[in-house]
Amino acid sequence: MSNVINGKQFADDLCEKLKTEVATLQEQHNLSPSIAVVLVGEDPASQVYVRNKVRRCEQLGIKSIEHRLSAETSEADLLTLIDELNNDSAIHGILVQLPVPDQINDKAVLAAISPKKDVDGFHIENVGAMAVGENQMVPCTPLGSLMMLQDHLGDLSGKHAVVIGRSNIVGKPMATLLLQQSCTVTIVHSRTVDIQSICRQADILVAAVGIPNFVKADWVKEGAVVIDVGINRIEVDGKSRLVGDVDFDDVQSKVSAITPVPGGVGPMTIACLMYNTVAAAKMQNGL
Repeated sequence: MSNVINGKQFADDLCEKLKTEVATLQEQHNLSPSIAVVLVGEDPASQVYVRNKVRRCEQLGIKSIEHRLSAETSEADLLTLIDELNNDSAIHGILVQLPVPDQINDKAVLAAISPKKDVDGFHIENVGAMAVGENQMVPCTPLGSLMMLQDHLGDLSGKHAVVIGRSNIVGKPMATLLLQQSCTVTIVHSRTVDIQSICRQADILVAAVGIPNFVKADWVKEGAVVIDVGINRIEVDGKSRLVGDVDFDDVQSKVSAITPVPGGVGPMTIACLMYNTVAAAKMQNGL
């Protein structure tokens, strides 16, 4: 039996459930979950991400409203748009695609979004709520990773989880979610001494460091479960390809389960954005 965790299939299954829930909300409560997606500038990767998110919305019956702004947009103008969206009761989720151009402070942008509409889960109030176990909007990538771990392992209580990376987007919230599941959690990073020996102790290893093929087989305990969050583009024999932070070919035979890149965590990130949008619509309407 393959030990590859099929994130695409998991995401498709989650979205099918959400599609049914959206239809029920529309039928029984006249409520149509909606999300405003704001893209500033012409970053090619961001355009792909936005296109994929909008496509998922269409599949689920979630209303998506796109705001495409020029790269010269001022911070004040963007904040004005966010304020308008915050006060629009027909909009349940707001997503500003990062990165934004240099003249705009991304921290100011994230702080301006209403915590109730912060479907990315990056607002400081949502981060604080998660830290004390009062989850509202949880960052999508860690949430998707946790869902796949729970599906594969069931109860995570007592597992030793090692998270490689300490970013605010993945590393820190991932560690918090695992701690809530009663894991023993270790975060390792660029200043960690003897990082390999710590990783080898992990029952669950989450790699979110942004270095292609960083984790090798001798870093991993036999039978561990590996979640690879990394998405890195490299050149192989003159061709561009996507790889994770884990050397998949080297590690796969040693572990009990592993997410591939692509097709692992990536699809779950978008599916969890949909999950958060539906959750936000329900919360804002007392459901």
